[in-house]
Amino acid sequence: MTPGKSHVRSEALFRQAERVLVGGVNSPVRAFRSVGGTPLVMARGAGARIEDADGNTYLDFVGSWGPLILGHAHPAVVAAVAEQAARGTSFGMTSELEPQLAEMISRAMPSLEMVRFVSSGTEAAMSAARLARGATGRPLLVKFNGCYHGHADPFLSEAGSGLATLGIPASPGVPEEIAALTINVPFNDAGAVERAFGENPGRIAAVFVEPIAANMGVVLPEGHYLQDLRELTQRHGALLVFDEVITGFRVAHGGAQALYGIQPDLTILGKIIGGGLPVAAYGGPRGLMEQVAPVGKVYQAGTLSGNPLAMRAGIETLKQLAAPGFYEELDRKSRLLVEGLSKVLAERREAACVNARGSLATLFFATGPIRNFDDAKRADTARYARFFWAMLERGVFLAPSQFEAMFVNAALSEADIATTLAAVRESLAAVSA
Repeated sequence: MTPGKSHVRSEALFRQAERVLVGGVNSPVRAFRSVGGTPLVMARGAGARIEDADGNTYLDFVGSWGPLILGHAHPAVVAAVAEQAARGTSFGMTSELEPQLAEMISRAMPSLEMVRFVSSGTEAAMSAARLARGATGRPLLVKFNGCYHGHADPFLSEAGSGLATLGIPASPGVPEEIAALTINVPFNDAGAVERAFGENPGRIAAVFVEPIAANMGVVLPEGHYLQDLRELTQRHGALLVFDEVITGFRVAHGGAQALYGIQPDLTILGKIIGGGLPVAAYGGPRGLMEQVAPVGKVYQAGTLSGNPLAMRAGIETLKQLAAPGFYEELDRKSRLLVEGLSKVLAERREAACVNARGSLATLFFATGPIRNFDDAKRADTARYARFFWAMLERGVFLAPSQFEAMFVNAALSEADIATTLAAVRESLAAVSA
């Protein structure tokens, strides 16, 4: 654990968790396997800070892996959820809240004429894949090495995020016959996608892409890459699916599709649209979405989909994001952080670089450019692990994995950013000693 900080209660609670939870966690990256040591057990959060079970506080750049763009326990979101809980937590029937949140999403992202709510990004990606196959009558999917679309069977080969953290190339339990229906190609390589279409004429249902990859660390699309994907899918009669679980309502109010001026056929959303509660969605044009049951024959369902608590949290969060100047101010703070990080790296002549867009950033312990998963895997993960613990000792909580993003939230102040940069400078010196 971190010198100078007591983690006795965290350690005891984690040992207790190991007896009843697999690995002591409910999601693998929480296990700290790539950075070592005993994972922290968190107790509460407020604004830009999170507090562990021993009362240690940290500036939080994980933000529940992206949903908490407003910071922890935002008063308006907390009040909305509490009010709704008093009215009922789940009805198993449609409430007035579901179309309200769907309309807010559709106004921000016009490509989503209709929406279906689910409870997780994995569910949304799995359902979008089924819809793409049902709509096109084709079996194959294309995805990109290092892009993560949840843990459904079609997406677990050559995936980033948790699999990259644990060094697992694929998962037992995924039949070879299923894995063979997914074609993996390098990110930022439109030529590889064109070859895949050429080698599988009339058989590719959809191309799934994170428009800004954020599960191998943040990796930006180069040049006309996204436009090329749009043109290729249209030419070959396949669907283009944007996985905006991370980028949706983060890099812009209209997501990456607004930022880059690309209209995908289907969009996957999650994280921010739930305001910290479990919500995800997939959506697209009316004619495509009406192929989903009960209107169409493509089946998908969920007991807690669109539950009122999650809808209220999402509605209140999107209201806050619609305030004039919200994204300009968030991006200004993010630039202060990223420019400060780059300055420290340059001054120290570190073999490291920063990839960033808006309030997403990754400090790679590798020389740039980082433009795909192979580049990302050159990063010195052992050095990142030492840096992670050095930062934690100085009161800054980063993702316990080299292959995740830093999430800037609106509650961070300029003083918090200055504190973070001072911690970076000290931590780099400490891990070099």
